[in-house]
Amino acid sequence: MAWRGIIEEFREFLPLSKRVKPVTLLEGNTPLIPSRALGRQLGLSAKVYFKFEGLNPTASFKDRGMTVAVTQAVGEGARAVICASTGNTAASAAAYAARAGLDCIIVLPRGAFAKGKLVQALMHGARVVAIDGNFDAALSIVREIATTYPITLVNSVNPYRLEGQKTAAFEICAQLGGRAPDYLLLPVGNAGNITAYWMGFTEYYQRGLISERPRMLGFQASGAAPIVRGRPIAHPKTIASAIRIGNPASWDKAIRARDESGGMITTVTDRQILRAYRLLARYEGIFAEPASAASVAGLMKLAHEGYFTGRKIIVCVLTGHGLKDPDTALSGGQRVITARADVDAVIKAARLRRWRS
Repeated sequence: MAWRGIIEEFREFLPLSKRVKPVTLLEGNTPLIPSRALGRQLGLSAKVYFKFEGLNPTASFKDRGMTVAVTQAVGEGARAVICASTGNTAASAAAYAARAGLDCIIVLPRGAFAKGKLVQALMHGARVVAIDGNFDAALSIVREIATTYPITLVNSVNPYRLEGQKTAAFEICAQLGGRAPDYLLLPVGNAGNITAYWMGFTEYYQRGLISERPRMLGFQASGAAPIVRGRPIAHPKTIASAIRIGNPASWDKAIRARDESGGMITTVTDRQILRAYRLLARYEGIFAEPASAASVAGLMKLAHEGYFTGRKIIVCVLTGHGLKDPDTALSGGQRVITARADVDAVIKAARLRRWRS
């Protein structure tokens, strides 16, 4: 049977009326890709997989939550939605609002978002407002607006967002043959995703669909690590714009997921993130955005510390596609080589002579 989107596939696990027609772009059903090289290079006997959420319709995991939040908003008679964003939420909210025929207002920190994400929101017809402030200021503004105007807030403080995002945990269990991984590694920004995954694994566990739950291992950028530092960060800084958040909305829930799972939330540096980002593309063929690579940077960090032992199953969540942020990719990667329009010049430029027997 063709994939129907996460609402139809997992409706029994979602708090939506059966009468509500899904607002869907057929999100979900993203691949769980086995590692070809990185696990071996790290000397791990564990099996390493990548859950590539960048293959959702707007190229990030946000689509899982947005289909449920916007579907509920339509069911309640909403005419518009609003959100604060560092980019991915904006792109997703704008797409699903367009699909539903709703107006969409986005509030972004000025100059602190990747162009690929901004272009998506604008193309879908959202009204985008850039403010002189960070994400936390933007979220405060939209929360106040949503309490005084008849407009639905679709940030992850909306519980329907987390309900949709938890479905990725269900998919991982199915893709692993009816079990959870031993470890789930993922980036932590606003902390909704680590919360949602734990919700999903816990629901499956409570229904007897899996026998064990994973340890949740979350990674914040060192310059934007309020949970690790134990206090809000007024001016968070990191190359990974999607997790550049100083006061996560789901802070307490993320702590609960960490503690109940026996896991951890720790930091990785921008240098470690960028190294993982490039290695993932170069050796695994997966182009994920920088924030996504925080999970792989965490894998590399903990592997070097000897954290993983035995033949376990490790899943790294890759939250968005690399095309979201082309500027970062171009700033430190391969360069285009120019040459004359003849065979010898191209052979020389491409260094093909070294392959001759």
